Amino acid sequence: MTTMAPTTTDPNRIRIGYSPDPDDAFMWWPLLAVDDAPPAVDTAPFRFVAVTQDIETLNERSVRGDLEITAMSCAQYPHVASRYAITACGASMGDAYGPKLVARTPISADALAAGTPTIAIPGQRTSAFAALRLRLGPTRARFVALAFDRVMEAVVGGEVDAGVIIHEGQLTFRDAGLHLVEDLGAWWTARSGGPLPLGINTIRRDLDDRHGPGTIERLTAMLRRSVEHALAHREEGLRHALVHARGLSRDLADEFVGLYVNAWTLDFGPRGRAAVEAFLNAAADAGILPDPGPLSFIEPAAAGGG
Repeated sequence: MTTMAPTTTDPNRIRIGYSPDPDDAFMWWPLLAVDDAPPAVDTAPFRFVAVTQDIETLNERSVRGDLEITAMSCAQYPHVASRYAITACGASMGDAYGPKLVARTPISADALAAGTPTIAIPGQRTSAFAALRLRLGPTRARFVALAFDRVMEAVVGGEVDAGVIIHEGQLTFRDAGLHLVEDLGAWWTARSGGPLPLGINTIRRDLDDRHGPGTIERLTAMLRRSVEHALAHREEGLRHALVHARGLSRDLADEFVGLYVNAWTLDFGPRGRAAVEAFLNAAADAGILPDPGPLSFIEPAAAGGG
């Protein structure tokens, strides 16, 4: 499902792009007017409008820069760093867990890389694909980009030899009879000592010019309050999350939300910031991504500031 922002001349409209999955729905609903009720957190003078699209579509849109705030894959960021800044809150980090490389039959990642497999991926610009390329190294594998919710069925149906599963498929792939080849998040943590940065939240750098100095910090403070409110009102947040749970039970949706909306989401912290740098630099060194250059993270304005 895609929710597009309506045409409007409202100068204070802020379009926030995020994936239609449980964790994003859980953390951003407090910013939105729901069922004619005002947002659960104060967003004045701004009006947030949700734009829900799969992460690869949001990655592609980030090149155009048409959304004021948007989720994107961490791996996409070096391509748009001049247009967007990373907000300190709103990230999805895999701390010793993450996207799953799966196959129909048991096989090791090294054996897979040594052959000529066809591997389905959830997008060329995703962090999952960048992590997979780091894990496999030089390989004759052929990569086929599919919509994230098509990857599992392509593996099950024999269209491909293996696939990288993101979102709720990370919890349900065994139910489909698939075998884990590699947990890319666990592999990356073992290699680097830090979490695998998957999704990041970003804000357009020109908003200070449009709305006045300090705008991006004030908006970032609203984002943080949204995550705080969602965590403090978990049951209500889960009701919103279940709309995008694609068949997950309430308990599995809760588990999935817990994996990706947590202390890392409130703030990267020094270890999280270092993890973003380590991942992007490793991908650049391997020739997978452009050099990200110096990274900065937008901190929320202090209460009452601005």
